[in-house]
Amino acid sequence: MGKPDVLCDGRPPDLAILTSHFRLPPCLPRGRRWLPCGRDARACAVSPHGRVRLRRRWLQFLAGVDRMDLARFPRRRYTHAPTPIEPLPHFSKALAAQCPGGVGPEIWIKRDDLLGLFPGGNKTRKLEFLAADALAQGADTLITCGAPQSNHCRITLSAAIKEGLKCRFVIEERVPGSYRKEAGGNNFMFELMGVEAITVVPGGSDMGAAMSRVAQEVASLGRKGYVIPGGGSNAIGGLGYVACVQEMQQQWLDMGLALDAVVVGSGSSGTHGGMVAGFFGNSIKIPLIGIGVSRDPADQEPLVHKEAQAVADLLGIGKVPREAVKSVGGYWQPKYSVPNARMVEAVQMLARTEGILLDPVYTGKIMAGLIGLARKGHFKPSAKVLFMHTGGLPSLHVYEDVVLGRTVVAD
Repeated sequence: MGKPDVLCDGRPPDLAILTSHFRLPPCLPRGRRWLPCGRDARACAVSPHGRVRLRRRWLQFLAGVDRMDLARFPRRRYTHAPTPIEPLPHFSKALAAQCPGGVGPEIWIKRDDLLGLFPGGNKTRKLEFLAADALAQGADTLITCGAPQSNHCRITLSAAIKEGLKCRFVIEERVPGSYRKEAGGNNFMFELMGVEAITVVPGGSDMGAAMSRVAQEVASLGRKGYVIPGGGSNAIGGLGYVACVQEMQQQWLDMGLALDAVVVGSGSSGTHGGMVAGFFGNSIKIPLIGIGVSRDPADQEPLVHKEAQAVADLLGIGKVPREAVKSVGGYWQPKYSVPNARMVEAVQMLARTEGILLDPVYTGKIMAGLIGLARKGHFKPSAKVLFMHTGGLPSLHVYEDVVLGRTVVAD
């Protein structure tokens, strides 16, 4: 008896063998008929034209999977296992008491604060691809920028040390007089880990031009610098959060976890934009909500969409719909990195219900946004909402009096 042209589920036998060895993404495209079913499948089984059409559809699907294969990009590995996804039952209970009808969402947390490169945080994922690209280009010095207490600068320095490279920063004083070399937190770590040089510039400076000047200084020494934009936010860095999305897909499948929303911080746009591209490329329809830490939606969403499209172009997955980018503002004021009362409440609430620490600049304000949305009834009762914890622990110690309520801050 000859081999059938089509198996009972509509798969050509050769492709069935192939897909039995590789797990396809659990979230298949919705609204697009990749595979025939029912009478269409039976028609394919008996019609030569149908068999050709079926094979073409499978090849199109597998080509899409191949475009999401990150193995084609240089990558260093700084974390050797997926970061946990955990429920927050005590936090969820405390939050529910403040929600309409006393019923709130069920909050889960993705622990990217536990990523590799001391002491973790979202920039580690970006540096896996950025450092690999720097090494591939023969660079011996990483050059990047950030604000005082920059988590990104600290992680970039950590990656440089790991790879035997030098590292230089350009620090932008967005709040005049806010950079002090002798300060604790990340500034202490800059000095302890041996950053080669720090250039401080006023707020509003052209950071790209400032980093180019540093790169020229490095070149004058007979060395080669590699410039990384603030937050590691470019197409290469954004691949780190495409990888995160794929990691989470597998975790959701293994855990049987069906989410109703994912909440992520939205600042320099690399993490949010990378996730938008990852959701789009892997056909995930779960709402992705960015909480702004420095801009409101009218200013922030175009930046995120631009970043998401740059990542999509690098992957070759087409045009990202503008409506794929959603953000919420109003929780970052009065200024980026300046504390507010809602951040203090969020930091205290998670610490005192779950023993998990947030930072005052990013994750504290992001969690404040999640809390605010829940109180307004944005999430349906008992909805499962995943909070992306992007790290930032060292800067918490610079704000000790603030987060303990010893220093009064504005609402």
